[in-house]
Amino acid sequence: MGAATAVYGTMIERRAFRLRRVESRILPPGSAPLRVLHLSDFHVAPWQRKKQDFVRGLAALKPDLVVGTGDNLGHVDAIPTVAHMLEPFEGIPSVHVYGSNDYLGPVLKNPFTYFGRSAHVAKKAPHLDTKTLTGHFNRLGWTPLNNMAAVLEVAGRRIRFFGVNDPHIEADDFAAAGKALREASEGQDWDLTIGLAHAPYQRVLSGLVDLGADAIFAGHTHGGQVCVPGYGALVTNCDIPREQVKGLSAWTSRGRTAALHVSAGLGTSIYAPVRFACPPEATLLTFLPRVS
Repeated sequence: MGAATAVYGTMIERRAFRLRRVESRILPPGSAPLRVLHLSDFHVAPWQRKKQDFVRGLAALKPDLVVGTGDNLGHVDAIPTVAHMLEPFEGIPSVHVYGSNDYLGPVLKNPFTYFGRSAHVAKKAPHLDTKTLTGHFNRLGWTPLNNMAAVLEVAGRRIRFFGVNDPHIEADDFAAAGKALREASEGQDWDLTIGLAHAPYQRVLSGLVDLGADAIFAGHTHGGQVCVPGYGALVTNCDIPREQVKGLSAWTSRGRTAALHVSAGLGTSIYAPVRFACPPEATLLTFLPRVS
């Protein structure tokens, strides 16, 4: 039984890519729907062709917006692979933040470290060519939100976007993000505010809500990656409550509440190639008008 479970988790489920469809009513009454494709945690290696083909095929959904929440790279040679995966989305409004694995490559480590409060990034991890990766994102028209902000027109509406660099490596700078948001907002009207972070630590989610986010997108957790049927995730790799480790929920801070979507992601470390009761996923999230 144990051997069969291991084979299933390493050979079958981690390659069983799926698209989830969810809805959230956060738009003003009378608004047209907004279709958002959330991509996260590719951890892609050059030889992972099925994953590449799955992501490229999602462009056929023709979403209004694509949101990427980091950890794109799973191998030091995968930068051209990421560009290949994202080429079909060129021309669609797209925003993104980075995770630690857009700066540092994967390393072999003790899996039991994930059962601590949050796993730390290995000190000997190889540095990745983030500058070249960023060049590809820019060439394809993605708007970076690493401690940055922008106001974009998406499907006939004005949306404020802001984000923070990866909190898991303490690269988030809310002072810079807040300043960028104020500057981007000056003299502007907007219909919605969306915040991004890779790792959904509680302090980060609260910070995004406090800066005005109506909706938050994050990744990092892999949904727990190895889950127990009927119980759920054993670990979250941060301090987010276990029941919010993936999917759509809400986050409240200082009397404000934002919709929260945490992606279970599409990949794993090449040194921990297993998923169980937590298949790899992308999500098409449709924002709908509130019922008046």
